[in-house]
Amino acid sequence: MSDNSSSLKSSTIQRKVAIAACFGTFLEWYDFLTFASLATYFSTLFFPQENPVAALLASLATFGVGMLVRPLGAALFGSLGDKYGRRPVFIATIMLMGLATFCVGLLPTYSQVGMLAPVLLLVLRLLQGFSVGGEIGGAAVYLTEHAPINKRGVYTSVLQLMGPLGILVSTLQIVLLQSYLSAEDFQAWGWRVPFLLSILLLLISIKSRVNMYESPVFLHLREKHALSKAPLRECLSNPHTLGRMLLLFTCISAGGSLLFFSSQVYTNVYLKTVVRLDPQIASTLVMLSTLVLFPLTIYFGWLSDRIGRRPVLLAGLLLGCLAILPVFKGLMHYGNPTLERFNSEVPVALYGESCSYDPFTAAKNDCERNQQLLAKLGVSYTHNPATRPNNTSVHIGNREVAGYQPTELTQLLKSEGWTELADPLQTDRLMIFLLLLILVVAVGLITGPQTATLAELFPARTRYTAVALPHNLSAGWIGGLSPFMITLLSVKDGNALSGMWYPVGLLTLAFVIGLVFLPETRNASLEG
Repeated sequence: MSDNSSSLKSSTIQRKVAIAACFGTFLEWYDFLTFASLATYFSTLFFPQENPVAALLASLATFGVGMLVRPLGAALFGSLGDKYGRRPVFIATIMLMGLATFCVGLLPTYSQVGMLAPVLLLVLRLLQGFSVGGEIGGAAVYLTEHAPINKRGVYTSVLQLMGPLGILVSTLQIVLLQSYLSAEDFQAWGWRVPFLLSILLLLISIKSRVNMYESPVFLHLREKHALSKAPLRECLSNPHTLGRMLLLFTCISAGGSLLFFSSQVYTNVYLKTVVRLDPQIASTLVMLSTLVLFPLTIYFGWLSDRIGRRPVLLAGLLLGCLAILPVFKGLMHYGNPTLERFNSEVPVALYGESCSYDPFTAAKNDCERNQQLLAKLGVSYTHNPATRPNNTSVHIGNREVAGYQPTELTQLLKSEGWTELADPLQTDRLMIFLLLLILVVAVGLITGPQTATLAELFPARTRYTAVALPHNLSAGWIGGLSPFMITLLSVKDGNALSGMWYPVGLLTLAFVIGLVFLPETRNASLEG
């Protein structure tokens, strides 16, 4: 009877721990991604409008700063979590994120206070990124240390669903607001609503985290007086721990973040801007594929409890590096076959000198203006030296447009068979959805066992720091920059698929590193 009572109590604790960890992580992602969804609106609200392009880039850069400071938050909060406990750090990170997000909804705009507006926005964004660095990775450690040893994979896999759930809820909320409010009202005050509502989520999350139980692994370390006095220094000076941190950075976290951004973020951008699919159709298809990720992640977490973490993770990396290029090529084939035929049958050549695309500056000459226009229209082209000094021209088939004449160029493209939007009657939605599922399966293979693997790789006394720092570095620097790098490489080469070699190359590297160095960690002791 006492064994049943003890088992019931243990199950109750584990359920409370999972709810508190997952709800807090969901709030972190909801807050973080709401800012991302509204970054383009912030360009008109918080930055001077003399140069709209520069204002947009400044707004996107402000979002990116949050990714860059994540490792700093990971280093600080990771060390505190290893020295003073997981529970107090989790309460601190959720309060910092929640209050910073709520305050974004209260900010004055540029028209009200001038340059003070973007400065305040930047400060709040830094606090957001700082807190996420302490949360992501640390939550994996905390949840895994509470999990039953033979069910760690399936028990902790739910934590990986909080990112996609944050995307869905944040996106859905903004879509609903935009559908009920006029464009003027949304611009005037509607954009504040998601940030202000986050205070309710914060209060619920704080209540759940205040009632959290400290990690039994940490309590055991404290009883033995075995806590690390300088966790970060200890991690960096221990060759075994440092080697596994590098493995985490280059293989597990890099692979997971690359696949997540490729399948959940860039596919939407690609379908809308390159395939030129109707935005609503594109968003719906990506959202439906995201929903399938939920059961897949849990299943692959369960599978890793049965056959091991290593084969499941390696399968995800291998599928990702083999599937990305065919999937994106297929999205064009089934999404806009007319544009696919145009790009393959009608030669488009750009002739000009000093043509170097730079996303951070305005186009400096006609060659760069043509380069950006062709990329914006989804047209593949080759870049050649100018036929005559200081001369720029675009050749479409046997016809030529001299200099930069966007209207004439667009009309000529149309006359040769280019289409501004994909024809809905030619779009095979089922095949697009099935192609998206291939990438979703690859993501699930990584995210299912990832949470448990992160914690199982490291010794208990420095586990929080050893997980949080490389995981946030990889997610921010490799995964977070991947949409930017894909776009940059595609525009420079004149082919939308060229940029996909960036994730393919890094996933191939991650697979090789994992094949050689990734150990099996299933059922590993967390007390060591």
